[in-house]
Amino acid sequence: MLSQRANLISGSKTSGMRNLAARLKAEGKPVVNFAAGELDDNISDVVKHAAIQAVIAGNNKYTETIGIPELRQAIAIRLSQQTGLDWSADEVAVTAGAKQALFNTAMMLFNPGDEVIIPAPYWTTFPTQIRLTGALPIFVDTALTGYVLDSAAIAEKISQRTKAIVLNTPNNPTGSVIHADVLGEIAALAEQHGLWVIFDQCYSDFVYAEAQHLNILQIAPNLRSRVVIIDSFSKSHALAGWRVGYAAAPKALTAACSNLQSHTTSNPNAIAQIGALAALEHYDSRYHEKVLARLNANRQLGLQILQSLRDVEVITPEGGFYFYLNIRCKINGQAAEGQISNCAQLVEHLLANAQVAVVGGEAFGDLNGLRISYAINESDLEQGLWRIVNCLNAIVEPR
Repeated sequence: MLSQRANLISGSKTSGMRNLAARLKAEGKPVVNFAAGELDDNISDVVKHAAIQAVIAGNNKYTETIGIPELRQAIAIRLSQQTGLDWSADEVAVTAGAKQALFNTAMMLFNPGDEVIIPAPYWTTFPTQIRLTGALPIFVDTALTGYVLDSAAIAEKISQRTKAIVLNTPNNPTGSVIHADVLGEIAALAEQHGLWVIFDQCYSDFVYAEAQHLNILQIAPNLRSRVVIIDSFSKSHALAGWRVGYAAAPKALTAACSNLQSHTTSNPNAIAQIGALAALEHYDSRYHEKVLARLNANRQLGLQILQSLRDVEVITPEGGFYFYLNIRCKINGQAAEGQISNCAQLVEHLLANAQVAVVGGEAFGDLNGLRISYAINESDLEQGLWRIVNCLNAIVEPR
């Protein structure tokens, strides 16, 4: 009954666990939701007031397909400041979140048979969108190098069919940040082999003192004609539900994405665009400093609690707002109700016995991982993490 394409798609495990946790909480169950990939913060007053005024002013009409010119120009100015290169509004396409920006890019770049290199663990949507184009995702396992990306591992995967490399820094789910030397080495590989680089920096506003986020074009400006920058207002401005993201790319690709978007969403949400414009034109530094300080405090508290885990590797996040655990030693371990045979069973075990919702690593191409968001209130964070520690520590290796 369904198309062959439908068989390439299964529901997002991150969205599925987030929705399940929300339903359980609505039923009155004391579930701590560590699955949501969004800030537990209200939006800034600057954004809020701009959106309200847009509603009052009657901004309810279609906008240009890839966003209002003022927002695209404001994004171009931001990118110029970030990269040290000149950007124009016609190189920016505003989309319904970064997810649509990635989808448009994949559909307009990749042909059946192309290969696209993706470091793993990866954000769950990357390979699904690539497969929808008929291209093939090729994975580089960073678990082998402590979840730190190695350019040599990228080089080993390059073939005559390779079309692009997807880079996500800070990484979702591990929180690792790609360092300058590695970015430079990957840029050299892309230039040598004529590859595109899809550079997803949606978590770049959340980087901690020991790390530094760099855009690849700061390292390799000569790669400008083959780089697509993906970003979003969802994380940085707590606007996940508003669905505002963007792709910045060479004009020909932006125009092609505009043609595609004209047949899908027509345009991004008009009111959300006004809010995003206000966020850029009237940057609220106190709001962002407050959010980052709270996240850093949660990060420190969480790392302190997670030190009590036994036989579990905790990856210290350099950016983003997730803890990532390597729970390989708990797979095939013995719990009160029986053996835990895989990561999915462990996630179910935590939900049933610790009443916490986490996302299993299989969603990210890693059968031995757990992702835990710490972008929640401090009380839930502390209570929920202790539940995880006690529940995981109770799982023992069978003799």
